[in-house]
Amino acid sequence: MKVLSLKQPFAELVVSGKKKIELRKWNTKFRGEFLVHSSKISDKEAMKKFDFDNLPLGFIVGKAELVDVKKYTNENEHKKDKNFHLANPSFGRFGFVLKNPKRVKPIPAKGKLGFWDFDFKGKAL
Repeated sequence: MKVLSLKQPFAELVVSGKKKIELRKWNTKFRGEFLVHSSKISDKEAMKKFDFDNLPLGFIVGKAELVDVKKYTNENEHKKDKNFHLANPSFGRFGFVLKNPKRVKPIPAKGKLGFWDFDFKGKAL
């Protein structure tokens, strides 16, 4: 299954349904369900901003469905969706539109860049 690594607290915000658009600097043709992985390094500034102290790092923490990609061509479009992506334009101009987030029992995993494949090796969601 495909996996996407996100820094905390963004992985938590996705699986809790609060972050509905994930910003990236790159586009993708991928659509469908994927696993959400929390990177081993958190975004300390965002952890404070969203009032988190301690979140799991280096784990698959949930799943979501990528249903569309929005391309932000100007700052006004970006600002209009601020409540959905919860970030600033420096995070990227491609918005991965997410639906059906779900938390799973954390599974340890090493992250990678972009979408990557996870081999369950007997582990279950």
